[in-house]
Amino acid sequence: MLPTVVAILLSLIASRRLEIIRNLALLDLNQSVLDLAEQFLERSSLPTKADVDAVHIAVATVHGMDYLLTWNCKHIANAQIQRKLAEISFDLRYQLPILCTPYELLGD
Repeated sequence: MLPTVVAILLSLIASRRLEIIRNLALLDLNQSVLDLAEQFLERSSLPTKADVDAVHIAVATVHGMDYLLTWNCKHIANAQIQRKLAEISFDLRYQLPILCTPYELLGD
């Protein structure tokens, strides 16, 4: 394909994706989220450089999401880390959502 045609197609795809998510609610990055993210970093094996991942998980947890879908298997969809994150969440009266890849959610 010509580069111009590819650019037009990518623009159309991006516009369609934006249209799909346009009416989704945004979750607040409030103090509860930041406090939980800090606990995740202090009490789990998440490295300091995974601070954005900790906030991502904390947002989903504080706002009571059932699932957090991710392709990040190093820090988020990681069974070894999840056990400790669930314990921390429970200690602070939250329930950790199911952290998984889209493929895991879809199943067979």
